[in-house]
Amino acid sequence: MSNNAKGNLMTNNVHESVKDYYGKQLQASEDLKTNACCTMVAPPKHIINAIKNVHDEVSAKYYGCGLTVPTCIEGLRVLDLGSGSGRDCYIAAQLVGEKGKVVGVDMTDEQLEVANKYIDYHAEKFGFNNVEFKKGYIEKLDELGLDKGSFDLIISNCVINLASDKKKVLQDAYDLLEEGGEMYFSDVYADRRVPDHLQKDEVLYGECLSGALYWNDFLQISKEVGFKDPRVIESKTITIENKELEEKVGDIKFYSVTYRLFKMPRLEADCEDYGHAVTYLGTVSEEAESFLLDSNHIFKKGEKVKVCGNSYLMLHESRFAKHFSFEGNFDTHYGIFEGCGGSAPFNSETQSVSCC
Repeated sequence: MSNNAKGNLMTNNVHESVKDYYGKQLQASEDLKTNACCTMVAPPKHIINAIKNVHDEVSAKYYGCGLTVPTCIEGLRVLDLGSGSGRDCYIAAQLVGEKGKVVGVDMTDEQLEVANKYIDYHAEKFGFNNVEFKKGYIEKLDELGLDKGSFDLIISNCVINLASDKKKVLQDAYDLLEEGGEMYFSDVYADRRVPDHLQKDEVLYGECLSGALYWNDFLQISKEVGFKDPRVIESKTITIENKELEEKVGDIKFYSVTYRLFKMPRLEADCEDYGHAVTYLGTVSEEAESFLLDSNHIFKKGEKVKVCGNSYLMLHESRFAKHFSFEGNFDTHYGIFEGCGGSAPFNSETQSVSCC
């Protein structure tokens, strides 16, 4: 059997296993055997209000691991990878409004049946219909007839770990984003590479554990496809709380992490200092007093903050630009941004020597 044939067989086996687990074995979120697919924190008020408008059956079949709908999305074109029963799609639909659009992609018939069942219900509830669902594999987004550069935001909730080809998912997502757009998603990561025999365990895989990428492999893949500076929004250690499964995974630790990745070719591999500063204007309605770019960058209203070139671009070249005032340019480089970038690979106090 050729390598391509083996790869296709493995992919098909993964797809069938996941479809069976989420389509037939799980009937509600209470059926999950671990807390890997559990939301990390209580949603903010505007999300809670949106959830109240989502049909109970749609919410009952929700299997996410974090909050994947960012702020400031009115009018955006949104793609949800592994949309399942459609809960996050119907939340996002309310927030993007009538001028926005939400497309959900999932491979599981049972989940899509629930999502499509309530399109008219939610259209009546919201006063407009801006949601559609497509059946397909997130490893094959390029086969769904979606135009490159046609989305402003891509979200995903604890699904990429279930994909057989994570790099292909990220590459297709990068291609589908408009420049300046972002991928904002929660997923599960491991503190080491998960051995093959655990990846073949259907329960561990279905519970979003054994398909998890080693965190450093994820960072390298992200940068290879074009997402040069992944930013963590929030993270938590996953406690499996199932003795049988704990014994199987042994010393491997798993983490639920929300990342945001920007499609910005000008981003650099490290955080470089060009003397930039930004001031948050307090005009994002959901974050009036302070704005969260990532776990290391929280901007208080009216406070001028020095930032690296990458953070400057993430704010200046995205939908957030109108909510900040900016100072500086890229004319002068001052080296690595202190406390943010990497360090020089040598000791500055070592004795100087001749180059010859």
